[in-house]
Amino acid sequence: MTAEQLAGMMLQLQSLGCHNINLVTPSHVVPQILSALDVAVKGGLSIPLVYNSGGYDSVETLRILDGIVDIYMPDLKYSGSQSARRLSAAPDYPEVSRAALKEMHRQVGDLQTDRAGVAVRGLLVRHLVLPGDQAGTGECMRFLARELSPETCVNIMAQYRPIHKAWRRPEVNRPLLREEYEAALEMARQAGIRRLTR
Repeated sequence: MTAEQLAGMMLQLQSLGCHNINLVTPSHVVPQILSALDVAVKGGLSIPLVYNSGGYDSVETLRILDGIVDIYMPDLKYSGSQSARRLSAAPDYPEVSRAALKEMHRQVGDLQTDRAGVAVRGLLVRHLVLPGDQAGTGECMRFLARELSPETCVNIMAQYRPIHKAWRRPEVNRPLLREEYEAALEMARQAGIRRLTR
């Protein structure tokens, strides 16, 4: 679609009462988004812009978005390169995502909400708990608390299901146990994270 068409969709969503414009996995189309935003802002777009990603983002790209994105909503999938290599073929995921999250936090800070509890600015990190702690939850939470802020808002997710090619990896070829999820929440609390959501 053209920049004008995308801008029109954003403005229509605003007119319908949406709280934000949520751009999902947008890294590869940042130039097109910026073109559309130029048109949309001139047309009256005023609701927050959400950058919703897997956390595997280039700091260079994120710096282009400084002052444009209101809410960053990345995943923090793994703390260790071995799990990242085995499960996502991305051994550099931990270092890339940590640099990206630091840049996101530098730009927008901790999550802020309005009186109704709706997010208006800041960072909201999602973390999917994996069977057998394959994600390295404790280390992920320590990174967030120590290197970003203990006030980092973290959504600890329990919805892992073994689908697609999970059968090839015995360590994740089963549903998450309730005890594993509860242990992950405790790891986050022990790390010093004060704002947890489920």
